[in-house]
Amino acid sequence: MGTPVLVLFTQDLRLHDHPALTAALEESETVVPLFVLEPGLLRRAARNRRAYLTEALADLRSGLRDLGGDLVLRRGDTATEVRALARETGARAVHLGGGVSRFAARREAALRATDLEVRVHPGPTIVPPGAITPAKGDHYKVFTPYWRAWEAEERRKIRTAPARVRPSEGVDPGPLPDLDAEPGGIGALSPERTRGGPTRARERLRRWIDRGLADYPDRHDDLPGAATSHLSADLRFGCLSPLEVEAAARDLPGGPEYVRQLAWRDFHHQVTAAFPEIATRDYRPRDREWRHDPEALEAWKEGRTGVPIVDAGIRQLLAEGFMHNRTRMITAAFLTRTLRVHWREGAAHFDAHLTDGDVADEYGNWQWVAGTGNDTRPNRAFNPLRQARRFDPEGEYVRRHLPELAGLPGRRAHTPWEEAEGEGTAGYPRPIADPGR
Repeated sequence: MGTPVLVLFTQDLRLHDHPALTAALEESETVVPLFVLEPGLLRRAARNRRAYLTEALADLRSGLRDLGGDLVLRRGDTATEVRALARETGARAVHLGGGVSRFAARREAALRATDLEVRVHPGPTIVPPGAITPAKGDHYKVFTPYWRAWEAEERRKIRTAPARVRPSEGVDPGPLPDLDAEPGGIGALSPERTRGGPTRARERLRRWIDRGLADYPDRHDDLPGAATSHLSADLRFGCLSPLEVEAAARDLPGGPEYVRQLAWRDFHHQVTAAFPEIATRDYRPRDREWRHDPEALEAWKEGRTGVPIVDAGIRQLLAEGFMHNRTRMITAAFLTRTLRVHWREGAAHFDAHLTDGDVADEYGNWQWVAGTGNDTRPNRAFNPLRQARRFDPEGEYVRRHLPELAGLPGRRAHTPWEEAEGEGTAGYPRPIADPGR
C-alpha cells in the first residue's frame, strides 16, 4: 500500500477539485486527511464562522467516510499535531493548499521546520498569488491591469472528486467539535446565518447557476432583490472551489460579469500575499485624521445612526452574518468618510459577525472604501442617500431590515426625519451626522 501521506485541510473543506488531496492519492494508496483546530484562532473567530466550520467538518467527514476514509481531527498547534500524526502513521510527507494570511505563512514555515516533506498546492484562489505580476513589482496594485492579466492566464485542470480514500489503520479520528457549545468566539450567532458544508454549498451553486446568474448583470446591485450568489462563505471556507465556480459560470448568460467579481477576490488575495499587514496597517498611508468617537461607533455597530440605508445594512449583518456588497460599501463609507472613524474599528465589527470574514477580502475592501487601499480615487464621494435612492428606490430593503420604518411608503423610508412624527417613525433616531456629506 506504500507509505502513508498526510493531507492537511485548511481553507479547502471539500472533496471536489482538491489539488492537495488529488496529489496525495497519486502518491500513495494510503492517505490520512487531517484538520487541526487551533485554539488561538477559535478564540478570536466570529461565532458565525465557528458554527459554519462545525457543520463543514461534519459534512466533510461524512463525505470521506462514504469513500472509505475518514477525517482526523486534532486540537493544538498545527505543526505539532501534523508531526505527531506523521510519527503515528509513518508518513513522511504532508500536502496542503497555500494561503496568503500571516497565520498561513507562519503555519507553512513551522511545517517546513519539521522533518517532513511539505508540498503546497493551489489554495483558495483561481489564479495563485504571484502567478502573474506586473513588469515592475511583486504584485498588481490596480485592479484593471490585473484583470487583463488574470483573464489571459491559463487555468489549471479541475480535479475530480476521488472515488475511494484508503485510511491508515488504527488512527483515532477524534470527535467532531461542537463549537456552538464551547466557550470563546466573538460576536453573536446570527439567527438567519448561512449553514455550512460542501453539500449545501454545491446545492447553493446549482441554484445560483440555474436561477440567478442570468440576471446578475442587471440586478447585482438590487438591494431588495438580494440578487447575488450568496456563495461568499462557501468560498471562504473552501467548501466550493473558486475554479469550479468560474468554470460553471463563465460561458453562461451573466457569467462574464460574475466572473469579474471572482477576479476581484483573487486581486485582494495577491495584494494580501504581498502585504500581509493589510488587517492592521494602511496599504497606502494617507495621513488622514481619524476621530475617536465611541458613541458614534456604538450607534453604527447597533444600526441606529438615524440613516436608514446604513442601519439596514448593519441590521442585516447582525441578523444574517452576511451583508450585500453594496451596503458593505455604504456602511463602511459612512463610518470612515462621514464619521471619520478609523477603518480598523469598522473592520473589527464586520469580522466579529461575518460568516464569510476573510482577511484578504474583508480588509482589502475596507481599505478600498476608506481610501487607504487599492482604490485609484481615494477621495471618491459616497453619498448614502443617493446610493439608497438608486439601489433601493422604493425603500423595500430598508423596511425589510428596519421594521420601525415599515409604515413609511416608498422613498420616504430613506429620510424619516423629514416626516411628521407618527406611524412608522416611532423610536427611530435622527441622523447622528449629515448623511449628505
